[in-house]
Parts: sequence; structure tokens; C-alpha cells
Amino acid sequence: MTKYAAAIDQGTTSTRCMIFDHSGQVICFDQREHEQIYPRPGWVEHNPDEIWERTQGVVRGALQKGGLSASDLVAVGITNQRETTVVWNRKTGRAVYNAIVWQDTRTDQICNELARDGGQDRFREKVGLPLATYFSGPKVRWILDNVDGARAAAEAGDLAFGNIDTFLVWWLTGGPDGGVHVTDVTNASRTMLMNLQTLDWDDEILSIMGIPRGMLPKIVPSSQVYGEARGELAGVPVAGILGDQQAAMVGQTCYSPGEAKNTYGTGSFMLLNTGTKIVPSKSGLLTTLCYKFGDEQAVYALEGSIAITGALVQWLRDNLGMITTSAEVEALANLVEDNGGIYFVPAFSGLFAPYWRSDARGAIVGLTRYVNKGHIARAVLEATAYQTREVLDAMEQDSGVKLTALKVDGGMVYNNTLMQFQADILGVPVIRPKVAETTALGAAYAAGLATGFWKNTDEMRANWGVDHTWEPKMDAARREELYKGWKKAVTRTFDWVE
Repeated sequence: MTKYAAAIDQGTTSTRCMIFDHSGQVICFDQREHEQIYPRPGWVEHNPDEIWERTQGVVRGALQKGGLSASDLVAVGITNQRETTVVWNRKTGRAVYNAIVWQDTRTDQICNELARDGGQDRFREKVGLPLATYFSGPKVRWILDNVDGARAAAEAGDLAFGNIDTFLVWWLTGGPDGGVHVTDVTNASRTMLMNLQTLDWDDEILSIMGIPRGMLPKIVPSSQVYGEARGELAGVPVAGILGDQQAAMVGQTCYSPGEAKNTYGTGSFMLLNTGTKIVPSKSGLLTTLCYKFGDEQAVYALEGSIAITGALVQWLRDNLGMITTSAEVEALANLVEDNGGIYFVPAFSGLFAPYWRSDARGAIVGLTRYVNKGHIARAVLEATAYQTREVLDAMEQDSGVKLTALKVDGGMVYNNTLMQFQADILGVPVIRPKVAETTALGAAYAAGLATGFWKNTDEMRANWGVDHTWEPKMDAARREELYKGWKKAVTRTFDWVE
């Protein structure tokens, strides 16, 4: 009887369940969107109950579509939007507040207060991260400070914290009835609370942030059996957890130092495997965990995080109504030869790598009467490629490794115009694999590795194949001229928020 590995991929805008065979091919999947809640400018929330309900729905849907049952699965892995923070009651499973999403900027003041003593890099040596609204630690602090009774309940041991991975594993394995409270090293490394060397919570930082240790999940490897699922997946081992970008690294089989990938989703995230070495960044990148398989040594990565890429196309669709589906942006951009001299810097929630400026806000610069909506669409796509180039430059500076090609995945890799421009502006080939759903595949790999479905990373590497390669066609002088314009445009977004 053929067996399969499942992955639950809980993303920023939707949740899906994908089921893979041994060769890494998608057998079936189901996907559902959830509501984006914007209570105030800069605030972004999700309803954790809705996310759990969608998760159960897509598991059911995927099994039905594939004509499968739980007994056909060897394991299930979880991958998730990282840094999105949930605090819930252990007895009831009810969240004390909506999930605060990674893009949310409400913790600005908390971060500024923490930075008064020691600056933005106060904790960087221990955690690999700058003080920024992006990470979970300050979000937990905000909930404890602003939700009635939350701090007292946390100190009494009644509340649990986790990124979405932790919340889902807890519910999958029984919730209030014996649910397992864990997070893997990749998700823990995004809280600003985990020491990169010890792979444990850092008591000094917890005490400075005012977060009771008892709320925190146990930190575990990314590939290990944590418990058995109940409900729709009854009896299936829950055996893999990876933050979405690290899952894409595993799915792209970037298992050797120097291998890199870029995922184009709501935001974009480029990671470079640095092996078992912790490489501190001097160029505005994050030092993070790449993965930890079972008892093997932890593998680290450098990461460049870009807040807004795919989300900019959604904004064009939902806020301006210039397109009715995200896919239409390519045809609109192709109505014109170039960007008409404009640049669109999408600093909607500040700028992430390599700037870390929460005072920045979005801008379209270089506007003239000549510019039409085709130019705006092209500038929207180009913004993603320019931001990726900035991150790549920082990576080469920090690591001393010259990238020879970039593996890409995520929804935007089917936009040929963008991918060609990406190759042009980087000056290296851009490679899309046959299975572009590498985030879900990485979570399935982690779970299948823990249960022996895949014996080792070589078996997983053998599944990877090239679907399409874009070679750079732009001459170097033109490339540098365009990039110089972008760098100038970025400076125009600084210091907007007083």
C-alpha cells in the first residue's frame, strides 16, 4: 500500500494542506483564505480560532480530494507564518487576544524603549536579530501589558504563548486535553528570546522583556516525533515543524553551506545556508536557524527579510482596483517597455533588511504626466527584484560567498516578466524547481525524515529538478544605472513617521 507524507502550511493569507508522495510530487491539496484584520493603521491581526478551523477544513478537504484517509499517511509536518504571536488559555484553548501578525508595527514604542539601553542591536549577539516590531517577543509583552488580566494569568501559569506552529501542534495533539506545547528551533529563533548558541530561552532577555518563562513552549528539533494527532488525522505522528522560510530551504534541498533560495510570498525571504557556523551580520541581515534534524547539529542561516512583495500586488488589486486577479499584473506591466522613470518603494510597515527602518513609509517617486497604470504595474514588480538585490548584496558582504545562481519559489515565480527582470538586476541565473510548493514540501520532508519515510537528505535531494532557468540579458551599465535610481528612491521613504 502506497504511503504519503502530509504538510499543513499555515501562511499569512491562507492555510493549506498538501499531501506528497515519496518522489516529492503533490498528490492532492486543499487551501482556504482567512480574514486580514486591520484595527488601526500599522496593526495587523488574525483570528486564531478561524485559523484552527481553516486548518481542520483543509486537512479534511485534501484527504477527500485524494480519496485518502489518515491511515495512508506516515506523518504530518507543520510550516507556518513566523513571528505571528498567539497567547491562549491552556484550560480552554481560547486566545486572550487576536494573533498579532508579523507585519504589525504596534510594538514600535516597546522596541524603542528597549533600545534606549544598548541600541537596536542590544540583543543581536545572543539572538542574531535587531530590535524590531517584526519579532514575537515584543508582541507577547504588548499582550501582557494591554490585555486585562493577561499578566496575572500568565504569572499564574494559565497562559501559553506560541507562534502559529505551536498553537496548531497544541490543538492537533489534543489541545486542552494533553496537547503538546512545543516549538522548533527555527520558530524559536524568531522570537528574540532564544539564545542561538544554547538553543534555549534566554533568562536575561525574558526578565528584561517581562515575559514569564512558564508561558513558553519547549524548544525541539525541526524533525522529530512530537506526538500523535487526534481528530481528522487521528494516529498520524506530528513529526516536523519549520518556519515557512526555513521549510522552503529544506524543500529546495539547500543542505550545503553556500546554497541559497528566495521565496516570493506576501513578503520575500532570502536565506543562505552557513552550515553549523553562526555568522553574525554586519550588513543588516538576520542570523537565524536553518533547521535541526533530530540529534544532528543545528544548521544556521543568514536571512534577508523583505516585508512587502506579493502583498504589493494584492494592494494594487484590493486597494486600488487596478487589476481583478493578482495574475493580471504581468499583462498590465507588459503594456509598457519600462518603468517610465518611476520607482515604487513599498515601505508600508517600514523597511526590513538591510535597513530596519520602522520610520519609513511607502512612496512612488519620479512621477510625471507620462506615467500610466502600466508603468505603475511594472514598478510594482520591479520593487520585488530591487529589494532582493539589496539583500543579495548584503549576503555576499557578510558571508564572502559570491552567489552563482538563485533558486526561487513561491507564488510570484510564475510571473515570467518579474523572474527575467530578477535575473537581469542580479546578473545571475534564476532557477525555478519542478515543485515550486517548496514550503509545504519542506515540512513534509522534515516529518517524513523523522519517521523513516525518507532515509536521509540525499534521498530528498534526488527529488529536486529544474523546471525553468532565466539567464540575465541586461548589460551591466544599464543594470547599475537602474539600481542606483532604486537606492535613491529608498532614501526618500526614511523619517516619514515622527
